[in-house]
Amino acid sequence: MNPEQKLFWIKVGHTIIWAFLVGVIFYVLYSGISNQVTLFTWIGIAMIIAEGLTLAIFKMHCPLTVWARKYSDSTRENFDIFLPEWLAKYNKLIFTTIFLIGFLLVLYRILN
Repeated sequence: MNPEQKLFWIKVGHTIIWAFLVGVIFYVLYSGISNQVTLFTWIGIAMIIAEGLTLAIFKMHCPLTVWARKYSDSTRENFDIFLPEWLAKYNKLIFTTIFLIGFLLVLYRILN
């Protein structure tokens, strides 16, 4: 495969993983709003915390971004994922906020 094809498949994989994790974040939020905290809620919370630790280890970059950098010198925020540039730029802020709201709601539900 040439570099463009490699970058394309990294973007596909990155987008699929991103969509899955966003789904998990919204599931945690749903669990907190609906007061339906289950084992899957806690698994989801653990997954998002693991993702946060992974980002911290890679200096706030996804490992797939680091890998994609080998195939592109683009300075665009979305060079490595199929997202609009504004969403790629503010992705961590938006979804960390949503996760924290969901997590706090889950904590509230189990403590009351």
